Amino acid sequence: QVQLVESGGGLVQPGGSLRLSCAASGFTFSTSAMSWYRQAPGKERELVASISRTGGITNYADSMKDRFTISRDNAKNTVYLQMNSLKPEDTAVYYCKVRLWITDYWGQGTQVTVSS
Repeated sequence: QVQLVESGGGLVQPGGSLRLSCAASGFTFSTSAMSWYRQAPGKERELVASISRTGGITNYADSMKDRFTISRDNAKNTVYLQMNSLKPEDTAVYYCKVRLWITDYWGQGTQVTVSS
């Protein structure tokens, strides 16, 4: 079955960096676009970034495009999110997602807390 397992979250000070990973299994990773979303307390889940099957096309939410970088390693079935210059408002649970046909599959999420 499809599995997405996020890791790499934690507590970081403002201005710091984190790299999130999402290990995928149960589907053909190299032929699937991947996305990162986040959900802050009391807010709706929002798209952070997406990446095409080969990694050649990436898209970002406007507030993150200059600070975050999405990438993938198809040999390792893993998608990454490098987050730099983190701000308190980046505090959220971060999820990776894949859409297969008409079904969205989500990981369990990883908590990112930006605080001094």
